Amino acid sequence: MIDHVSLDVRDYEASKRFYAQALAPLGYELLMEYGGTVCGFGHEGKPDFWIGDREEPQSGVHVAFVSPDRATVDRFYEAALAAGGNDNGPPGLRPHYHERYYGAFVLDPDGNNVEAVCHAPE
Repeated sequence: MIDHVSLDVRDYEASKRFYAQALAPLGYELLMEYGGTVCGFGHEGKPDFWIGDREEPQSGVHVAFVSPDRATVDRFYEAALAAGGNDNGPPGLRPHYHERYYGAFVLDPDGNNVEAVCHAPE
């Protein structure tokens, strides 16, 4: 199951307005914003579509997959590295997202940022 997807955008405010209007018929609304440069849209209190300001967007996208527990995040990270991925953030807590956010990030062979994340307590 996919947890969330992130896109880099060149004009954050214009993109935020665009997605707020375009996604409204789907029941999506702006749910979180950090520092005026990153925001998350979603429904029922869970943001699953994010945009972030970047002068030059990276190639590729960010896709995060739901993990049932932290040990599985760790196994994902090791398996992805063994399969030829490159480290983009080892397993660990990311409390700037929320207190139980435990994730690991790997770049695939094409530079896409692939993540496994667990939101459950330890």
